[in-house]
Amino acid sequence: MPRYKLVLEYDGTPYVGWQRQDNGLSVQQSLEQAVAAFCGEQTRVFAAGRTDARVHALRQTVHVDINRDEPALTVQKAVNFYLKKEPISAIEVIEVAPDFHARFSATSRTYVYRILNRSAPPSLDCHRVWHVPRRLNVSAMNRATEVLIGNHDFTTFRSSRCQAISPFKTLDRLDVVRAGSEVRVTAIARSFLHNQVRSLVGALKLVGEGRWTDADVDKSLAARSRDAAPATAPPWGLYLADVGYD
Repeated sequence: MPRYKLVLEYDGTPYVGWQRQDNGLSVQQSLEQAVAAFCGEQTRVFAAGRTDARVHALRQTVHVDINRDEPALTVQKAVNFYLKKEPISAIEVIEVAPDFHARFSATSRTYVYRILNRSAPPSLDCHRVWHVPRRLNVSAMNRATEVLIGNHDFTTFRSSRCQAISPFKTLDRLDVVRAGSEVRVTAIARSFLHNQVRSLVGALKLVGEGRWTDADVDKSLAARSRDAAPATAPPWGLYLADVGYD
């Protein structure tokens, strides 16, 4: 039974998240239905990361086993055909070794958070950016990222519903750049806690507005308590941008 690796792009707006749930349509359910329509069998698709409701993906990686040997291009075209009514696209498909696992073989995950930093609200990018009208100081935000890079107990910056056994994570990269009216925060790590990136962005936004300093971020991190956390950034500005493999 061949195993295929798919790289997906999707708009998370209409979905309850990646994972199948009882309260609405998920990306996983839509993709599994497309695969079933193509190959005539019920399959399970495994993803590198479980994006939340209204979180988007530029390069989500998944794998699936199909009980028929087809060229990767055929699989890609068939999946996209049955997904044509959904804002999901398989932008790459390759056949991989049987021991490849989209989640457990991953060595890094990259998230990008988009902030529209202007007085006027978005129109074309509605539900795809966080609108922050107050001018953000990107230099101050980057100074604050230095407090967060490295291995830390990120209890303050995790969801109260996070199921990870340990709150310790190693943040390899966290930086902030401005391109015109858009401010982008990029975070890279092997793995993240639930809501970690959005919570970090919430803290950096306060720094950019001059309401917090890097010392406040350090104090919040050291508190190891959700009570010390800032408001979490909304989901619609977040993108799973890439997944790295050896």
